[in-house]
Amino acid sequence: MPRSVDLLLIALSSPIQIGIYEDAKLIKSIKSEEKSSDVLPKIYEELFKEYDVKKLFYANGPGSFMAIKVAYIFLKSLSILKDIPLYATDAFKFNNNEPIKAIGKLCFVKISSKIETQKLETVPEARFLLPDVLDYGEFSKITTPIYGIGAV
Repeated sequence: MPRSVDLLLIALSSPIQIGIYEDAKLIKSIKSEEKSSDVLPKIYEELFKEYDVKKLFYANGPGSFMAIKVAYIFLKSLSILKDIPLYATDAFKFNNNEPIKAIGKLCFVKISSKIETQKLETVPEARFLLPDVLDYGEFSKITTPIYGIGAV
C-alpha cells in the first residue's frame, strides 16, 4: 500500500520545488530548472504512481504572473479531477519574509498581513525554501493567485 503524503509546490521562480510530506514532515524534495508547464505533469504523474496523495499545497504568490497562473491551473485541475483538497499561502512563508521581485526595481513586500509594492535600490534574488514541517494552519482554502500587480 502506498504511503499517504501531502505535496507542496513552490513554482514562483526557478528552480521549482516540490516537497513531499508524511505526517507534516518533509520526507523528500524535488527541484527542477525546467519550465513548470513542461515538467509539472511529468513529476506529478510519477508522484501519484508512488504515493497516495491526500492534500495539495502551493505558494499562490506574489511572484511571476505566468508561474503563478500555471501552478494554480495545474493544481486546481488535479484537485478537481482527483478530488484532493487544495490549499494555498503566500510566498513570504517560504523566503523569511524577504522582498520578492515584481518588475524592474519594484518589489513585493509584506508588512503585517498586507502585501504591497515598494521600489528598492537593490532587488533581492528570489530564494524560497521548503519547510521541514508543514504548518497546516498557515494555509487557506482560498487558493486563487495573488498577482499583486496587473500583467505588464
